Amino acid sequence: MADQHNFGGYANRRRRLVQAGLGAVALGAIPGAGQRAARAQGAFDWKRYKGEKIEVFHVKSPRGDLLTKYHKEFEDLTGITVGSESTPEQQQRQKVVIEFNSGNTSFDVVEFAYHVQKRMLGKSRWLVDTRPLIADKSLTDPAFSLAEFSVGGMNWATQPDGRIDSIPFNIDPWVLYYNKELFDARNVAYPRNFAEMIDVAARLNDPAKGICGFVARGLKNANLPVWSSFLLGYGGGFIDGNGKLMTETAEAINAAKMYQTLLAKSGPPGVAGFNWNESQSLFAQGKAAMWLDGIGFAQPLEDPNKSRIVGKVGYGVMPAGPKQQASAMFGNGHGISSFSKKQQPAWLYVQWASNKTNQARMLQAAAGAPVHNSAYANPEALAALKVPKAWIDCMVASARISIPGLPVIVPVTEFRDVFGIALTNMLNGADPAAEMKRATAEFQPILDKSEKS
Repeated sequence: MADQHNFGGYANRRRRLVQAGLGAVALGAIPGAGQRAARAQGAFDWKRYKGEKIEVFHVKSPRGDLLTKYHKEFEDLTGITVGSESTPEQQQRQKVVIEFNSGNTSFDVVEFAYHVQKRMLGKSRWLVDTRPLIADKSLTDPAFSLAEFSVGGMNWATQPDGRIDSIPFNIDPWVLYYNKELFDARNVAYPRNFAEMIDVAARLNDPAKGICGFVARGLKNANLPVWSSFLLGYGGGFIDGNGKLMTETAEAINAAKMYQTLLAKSGPPGVAGFNWNESQSLFAQGKAAMWLDGIGFAQPLEDPNKSRIVGKVGYGVMPAGPKQQASAMFGNGHGISSFSKKQQPAWLYVQWASNKTNQARMLQAAAGAPVHNSAYANPEALAALKVPKAWIDCMVASARISIPGLPVIVPVTEFRDVFGIALTNMLNGADPAAEMKRATAEFQPILDKSEKS
């Protein structure tokens, strides 16, 4: 993919960065580094900052809830008190920007979405480079190692200049959930490619019975990852090496046409107002044959208190496009505010949050795709899975073909807004080529301005 914001050839670069991190104090000091160096005597001790209090700002999600549930474990381990806030993602993202711009954050540790905030936080240097912290053996648990994290997670955590200003927590490859009962009733096989996907959606679409062949996000902004999932399969990209949008190409327009065909012809009534939660609810009620979204939404589908299709859910790797088979990938991580006066206690929290135990807990709860490789070899977590093993098989296979599902730019929210409106217009009959042209013309100046500022 000819996209300047992809991460090709990362494996070798990652090894160099990890090696560089061992001597990283010289690569960029952080506030308080001198004080830390004076105190950094002796072996690592979890209780080094006993009596301190830190503030953590989570996104309200199964993953944030999981960590909050076990905060007492961290407090008992370290003697550090944790103040915690969890806010829905849109509000959380807005508050993060406001507080960082103020130069005085109320939080020491922040969870953030790589696919929305990485470029903005990195360009502004609002997060602490963790490499000096990792290099300090008195501050880093000997069990902590960047080499234990997946390549996909480290792709997200590393800034273009080599700074590792967060530790990845989860990745979220997109998959195709499907209703095995509806497929079997019509003797339909799982689609192998985009053409078959469109055909299967049409064949299983049955408005008379209140069943749609395909459901996904139609709501502006939220709908961008649906289109980008198709874009990747067509071999398209977001931005070329000269900073110009690639959204008027044949690949981008064909992806938009596929989006329009699936949702307008085989989608449910009112799909232009659907976000992930409306899509999930419809699928869980047995009213949709296929649903395209992140793998972290699986758990409620296997909960008999929330789903009518327990045991009937298929977990499918994204079908192949004309040019490649790819799964759009998103993810979250934890960073330490550069304005925090408690960066060292905060670093202990980040290590704990990303440790093997919490990653295994995430896997067991099907709350997301862990980035710590150890989780997938944890027998207790695997034995206690709250979803079928097929979920893990799908996740692992999807991670192997994952590509970031949004451009890594500062105005990514505006990108989602502008092109999201174009996609929603298509659901109401607008021409895909015309809408992509209009959106491209509208967004290019915004992108140019952001890159120059």
